[in-house]
Amino acid sequence: MLQIRKSEERGVADHGWLNSHHTFSFGHYFDAEHTGFGPLLVINEDRVKAGQGFGTHGHSDMEIISYVLDGALEHKDSMGTGSVLHYGDVQRMSAGSGVRHSEFNHSAAAPVHFLQIWIKPNVTGIPPSYEEKHFTVAQKQEQLRLIASADGRGDSVLIHQDASIYAAILNGGEPLQHTLADGRNAYVHVIRGRVNVNGVELNGGDAVKVTAENLVTLANAEAAEVLLFDLPY
Repeated sequence: MLQIRKSEERGVADHGWLNSHHTFSFGHYFDAEHTGFGPLLVINEDRVKAGQGFGTHGHSDMEIISYVLDGALEHKDSMGTGSVLHYGDVQRMSAGSGVRHSEFNHSAAAPVHFLQIWIKPNVTGIPPSYEEKHFTVAQKQEQLRLIASADGRGDSVLIHQDASIYAAILNGGEPLQHTLADGRNAYVHVIRGRVNVNGVELNGGDAVKVTAENLVTLANAEAAEVLLFDLPY
């Protein structure tokens, strides 16, 4: 079964310095039909103006993943970690027993565009931790590249949940297929471009819940970048 989530149906928060589109309920935006999907709780598409950002704030017991699309995202946290992320970088912060951090646009001239993803962990109270990896265009071109997993396999970032995240850049190549094991669902988020998911055409910002299926097929892509989440029920 497929449940489509169109881009224009997402919640919108425009704070001037920040324009954010919420796939799931977040902050002041609440939609009872879209409060997460299994352990996947948040996909926010954020655009932050030059020199602006999120001041220091706290989190606990959450896996927070940033996927940078354009520009430079500066991160600092109470663990002493500091870095500047660019396109292709994937950051994972496990908040665990508690962490404070800030995220700012590192540039004084250009905006930064990124996805912020929250996944509920399957363990609580662990020490907070941080990890980042870079994935090239070639690694994602016409293939599903594992970028996050429960065991860090394939040089992916490690998340504390029985979930896997794949990224793909597609443009008219052969269809890609991902097999879902029993007891698994998929969530496909189209970052940009156009692609058919199990026969349904989706555009940038669109997404689809895939339930009671054992195969996810991506086909007829045009300049598409896609995230595929393999999730427990």
